[in-house]
Amino acid sequence: MAETIKVDIPHKLGRTAARTRIDEGFGRLRQEMLGGMVKFEDTWNGDHLDFKARVMGQTVTGRLDVLDEAVHVEVDLPMMLAAIAEKLKGKLRKEGQILLEKK
Repeated sequence: MAETIKVDIPHKLGRTAARTRIDEGFGRLRQEMLGGMVKFEDTWNGDHLDFKARVMGQTVTGRLDVLDEAVHVEVDLPMMLAAIAEKLKGKLRKEGQILLEKK
């Protein structure tokens, strides 16, 4: 059965700086995947991001909202990845916190 994971990542950057960091992070992700087996798409609409990754016949879709003091992320996992949802949720939270640390 497919599963949706939801993560809220607090930050102290303000909405604009947090959005910029996330946009740069997705830019690096796209660069790393160029020429690879993963097709990655993302579209911003204001402070809302829709994204999709396809690899080996599996599609992961997600949504992200940048708020003043947090980033809310939802990721829809196909059945093959649902079994590792908690592990992916922890990794998403950890990597998100690193990306949004105030420097």
